[in-house]
Amino acid sequence: MKKVIIISLLIFVIFLGSGIFVYFNAVEPVKAAEKKAVEMAMKETRLIHVEDFQLYHGQETYYIVKGKNREGKSIYVWIPEKDGKIIVRKVADGVTKKQAIDKLRQEKSPKEIISVRLGMEKNIPLWEIYYRTDGDLINYYYVDFKTGEWLKKIENL
Repeated sequence: MKKVIIISLLIFVIFLGSGIFVYFNAVEPVKAAEKKAVEMAMKETRLIHVEDFQLYHGQETYYIVKGKNREGKSIYVWIPEKDGKIIVRKVADGVTKKQAIDKLRQEKSPKEIISVRLGMEKNIPLWEIYYRTDGDLINYYYVDFKTGEWLKKIENL
C-alpha cells in the first residue's frame, strides 16, 4: 500500500513539475515582449511609470503600455512589433473601456463579453471587444478610441 501511495505522489509531482515548466516556457515570450515594449516606451516617450501591458494581434501586432507621463497624466502608448510609428494618447482624450462596452450594448445584445482590449488598425487606436451572442457565436466589435464611433464588426464566427 505504501508503494502505491509513493508511486502516486511521485507521478503527481512529475506532472505538476511538467505543468509548471510548460507554463513558464509559454509566458516567457510575452514577458520578453513586455520588457522590450516598456524599455522602448520609456526611451521614446515621456512615460515614467508603467501600470499595465497588453498585446494586440490584428493586421499587425502592437504592444500597448499604460502608465503615467512626466506630468503625472495617464497615457497609453501603442508600439508596433515591427518598424513603425509609436503612438501616444492621453487616457482622458479617449473613450473608456466602459464607454466602448456601452456602445456595443447600444447596438448589439451580447450574451457574454469575453475580453476588451486596446488595439490598432490602420494607425487608428481602438478598443476591440470580443464577445459571444446567443448560439455561442463569436463576434468582434471595434470602437474608435478617440471618437467612440463604431469602426468595424466581425460577426457570427
